[in-house]
Parts: sequence; structure tokens; C-alpha cells
Amino acid sequence: MSGANMDKSITLPADEIFRNLENAKRFAIDIGGSLTKLAYYSTVQHKVAKVRSFDHTGKDADQALLYEISEQEEITARLHFIKFENTYIETCLDFIKDHLVNTDTKVIKATGGGAYKFKDLIEKKLGLKVDKEDEMTCLIKGCNFVLKNIPHEAFVYVKHADPEFRFQTTHPNIFPYLLVNIGSGVSIVKVETEDKFERIGGSSIGGGTFWGLGALLTKTKKFDELLQLAAKGQHTNVDMLVKDIYGGGYQILGLTGNLIASSFGKSSTVDKEFSKEDMAKSLLHMISNDIGQLACLYAKQHNLSQVYFGGFFIRGHPVTMHTITYSINFFSKGEVQALFLRHEGYLGAIGAFLKGAEEDNPNLYSWGENYAGSSGLMSTSPDVFPMQRSRSGTFDMLEMDRLERQLVNLPLLFDPSSYVPDTVDLTEDAMAREYWLTCFEDALEGVAKRAVASQPDAKDAADRAGKFQQKYWNKLQTLRHQPFAYGSLTVRSLLDTREHCLNEFNFPDPYSKCRDSDCTDCHHVQARRMRATKAGPHLFISPKVAMYGCHGHPVRYVLPCFVGGCR
Repeated sequence: MSGANMDKSITLPADEIFRNLENAKRFAIDIGGSLTKLAYYSTVQHKVAKVRSFDHTGKDADQALLYEISEQEEITARLHFIKFENTYIETCLDFIKDHLVNTDTKVIKATGGGAYKFKDLIEKKLGLKVDKEDEMTCLIKGCNFVLKNIPHEAFVYVKHADPEFRFQTTHPNIFPYLLVNIGSGVSIVKVETEDKFERIGGSSIGGGTFWGLGALLTKTKKFDELLQLAAKGQHTNVDMLVKDIYGGGYQILGLTGNLIASSFGKSSTVDKEFSKEDMAKSLLHMISNDIGQLACLYAKQHNLSQVYFGGFFIRGHPVTMHTITYSINFFSKGEVQALFLRHEGYLGAIGAFLKGAEEDNPNLYSWGENYAGSSGLMSTSPDVFPMQRSRSGTFDMLEMDRLERQLVNLPLLFDPSSYVPDTVDLTEDAMAREYWLTCFEDALEGVAKRAVASQPDAKDAADRAGKFQQKYWNKLQTLRHQPFAYGSLTVRSLLDTREHCLNEFNFPDPYSKCRDSDCTDCHHVQARRMRATKAGPHLFISPKVAMYGCHGHPVRYVLPCFVGGCR
């Protein structure tokens, strides 16, 4: 395909968008009708802190050296997933080609309808052979992967609630479930095991129908513009409701007066022009309700209560999620749950990558989301949505790091599926959220100084610490406006995000140089705690200390001991 009509005007921030390309080992790509999702695997060299503990049983143990920390270089694996508009595909391919250094791969796994359209362009630009993979197989593999590896991946959408997203605890056994993929049409797939799935139904009335009819009705050719019109519309101006026919509800049949009796029903009886917004809203309701009813019928037929929705049609759009949720609840009487995925746009790319990486057995490892390199779920609030991410509003990213060990459920838990390690969800408690975000903001400068002090021989430590400070501050501002960006927001996730940002700039342990003079009381608590538990230094704060502080004071007055100071 010729690149003459491709947009090359965008400037790509190399340190943010296509990170670590020089160490990329393997590629996969999923190209849809308007969006490209690129996946690649890289190796990352960074510092890690190794702790060596000493066993002291004498009476002078409080004054003795409890442990020593050394920094070592280590190489780990990272998965990168980047989503951008097809308009920029040539620019992105040129950028990738110019920055590839150490890759020895000869093949790029590809899926999605656009993989045919752009096949020649990809092979020409990257010099890689395009190896096409089945779209549905990739989709299921990707869905299984995110459900198993990313906590709070799935959520229920509740319109007008605070918060609007209700995240689900990761279940140890994700099977069986129903996946409703809404692209141009609808595919309904029953997934029974990692490799066993069956397409049990579908419909030709899907995202393509909304786009096509919407273009005819509104003369609007872009999908996202149609969604924006729908968000502003009032469907009751176009749809005929039950009360328009009966003057109220139809109680014998259990139908409320506000229920849609006929989509676009008023267009044949009312002599007036309808607005583009109202027609787009009516059309979105019609398509979403139809899909919701169909999904509900298949779920009940196959005895499934978990139904995940994904595909181009969803796009995290609130009206779409709300109408599908309403439809599912109405037709199932609450017995079937509509679930959405934070990373549903990446499923195909993830699956294609996994197909190409089978020789490395990626499923033998556990992978964790790297908050420092992931964009996070955008807000659907009208007053917040226009605010773009600082890195680029055009791109969306997900990064995952391979963990040192495979994670398993704690065998002592009676019911792992119901265990919630965090007692306070800051997405649900606005006052607590503001308190803790402010705490971490106030402590940030001190953390940066400790990071510099932890590497006294590194000439670039101050520069890296400044970049860490700016990046973490940006993350805190994102979480202030979008507290659900990475799932349920907790103090633990704030600490994890800070740790990921520190690791990003090669500060594995900014507290390694802490001494008694920093916080004597806390150091003694640490000494006693370590003697009692033989735990590492990062575990010394007991729940009581974390909640009430070192001296029984509220944690507000001992924050340096927990958020910003010595551990």
C-alpha cells in the first residue's frame, strides 16, 4: 500500500511511546479498521537491591548492623503494547525501523483485518515477514492472559455512581465465561479452558451497523464523532416509549413507562426534524440493547453468569457500557453480569504475541502491570475527558514486567476468590483519597533526595531523581482526576506506582542509606520486628504502626516513617 496518503506530521516522543526498542526481541501487530495495536518483547537492564540480613540475638542487637543492602545489575523481560490510529502507521513503522538495533527476529505475527491491508507496507518498512494468525484465537488468548495476570482488569460500569467503575477481584479460576466481541458484527464465544473455546452465536448487527446507519443519518463519517454526538443526544425525542403508547407503564407485563417500545418509533408519527445527537443516541441504544439481549439469552442457555464485552464498539464509552449493562440486567433479572475490560483494545495484539512466543513459554511466568509505563483507563466524565495525558493523547500504552516468580494463591486462604488484601478502596472514599494523594505529594521531594543519597557515587543521580519526581507527580495528578486509571486505588497501589517510577530511573531502594539518625524510634521498631519475624527491612511496619504511627499518634504525624521517610 502506498504511503502517500498517510499522515507523517506527528512527532513521536521516543522516551515515552516506543521504549527500549533497541532491545526488542519479538513483534506482533493487530490492525483493525481504525486502530493499530503493536506488541513487542524487550529485555530491560536495571538495578535491583539485594538484602543480606544478620541474625543478632544478643542484648546489643538494637545497635548492631541488622542487614546490608547492595545494588546489582539484572536483566528482566518486559512486554510493550502500544495503541495508535492507523493514520500514523507509516510514521510509527519508520520510527521502529530507525531504532531497531539488537533484534534478530525475522517474522512479525499479525492479526486483524487490517493485517492484509498493510501487509506489504509492514514487510517493506521493517523487513519482517508477516505471519497471519487467526483473529478469534488471538482474542481468546489475550483475554485469558489479562484476566489471569492483571488485578482489577474486569469491571462493572454503574452510571451516575461514585465511583462509576466497580472493579472485580481476580478469581483463581476464570473459566468458563462468555466473551462477546463487538466489532463490525458480533461474535459470541464460550471459553471453557485455556485452549478450548467455541463460537456459539453472533449477529450482523454490531459496531459496523452503528457506524454505517449513523453515517447515513447524521452525515458523520468518523466513529468517535458519532459517539460524541450520541453522548449529547436525548433518545426519547426519537424513540417511542411504553408511556407514549399506554400513557404510563404496562404493569401486567412488568413494563415501565420509560422503557423503549419502538426504536425510532416517533420518526413516523412526529412531523419535525430530529437532531443528529438524538438520532445517534437512539441508534446507539438500539444496537446496544439488541446485543445485550442476545448475550443474555446465550449466557442463560449455557448456564454462564460471567459475560465479558470487548471489541471496537465498546471503546470505554460510557453510554455504550451503560446501555449494554442495562439490557443485560433487564433481560436476565440480575442473574447475568455485564463485565468490561480495562485493556480490551489490546486482546488481539496480546494473543498474537503469545502465539509467536510459545517457545518461550510465557504462560509459565506471572506478569505484572508496570504503572510507570502504562497509560491507564481514561475518565468518562465530560468535564475531565478533554484533558489529555501529558505524554500524548494519540497513543495509549500498556507495559508488563515479568515477575521473579510465578504467583499462586495463598494455600492457607479458605476462599481465595473472596480475599481482598486492601481494606480501604480510595476510589470509593473521596476524603481518604485526597488525604493520601496529598501525603504522597508532600513526601515526594524527600523521596527524591533520599534516592540521590542512596547512590552517592552516581554523577547522574540528581538528574534521574528529578525525572522520577516529575513522573510520579504526573501520575498522582492523573490519579487525582482518574482514580480508577489502574483499577481500584489503594495505598498499596500508590506505593507500587512509586516503586515502578523509582525503578524506571534506576533507584531500586532510595532508603538503603538510612541510619539511626533518620528516625531512631522507627529503627528500633525495625530491629525488634526483624528479630521477631526474621523479615526483610521492607516489612517492619506492623499494621498497628501503619495505622496509628510509631507513638500512637495518627499516621498524619508520622508520615515520614511510612510514606516518605525511612522504612
